[in-house]
Amino acid sequence: MNCRVYPHTLEKPYRFVVVFSKYQGKLLLSRHRERTTWETQGGHIEPGETPLEAAQRELWEESGAKRFSIRPLCGYWAKDDKGSSDGMVFFAQIEELGELPEREMAETALFDALPQELTYPDITPVIYRQAEQLF
Repeated sequence: MNCRVYPHTLEKPYRFVVVFSKYQGKLLLSRHRERTTWETQGGHIEPGETPLEAAQRELWEESGAKRFSIRPLCGYWAKDDKGSSDGMVFFAQIEELGELPEREMAETALFDALPQELTYPDITPVIYRQAEQLF
């Protein structure tokens, strides 16, 4: 897996968003119903959505965040033998969590640092090292 981060630009046609979120001073991660691993909130940018709109939607869908501030941090690009992806990375400071919507996520949890059990172990730590400096 090859992964790198770079300064974001609003003109680039990103496909994905990644959201590193903090709540009560800790990193908030989500666990998908079909996995035992942890991941940031994020996903595909829907047609007609801006990266910011996608990040706000994904943050709510995957964490239940009700009140938060969110800002762009950087862009990322990752490639392996199955393909490549690129996206915009955001940081969200969550003020209030509601119930987790009945969608694809089973639960959320708070962490002091990235856990070993990550859904994307070759991508998340690379992006996190860049994003962590900006928290």
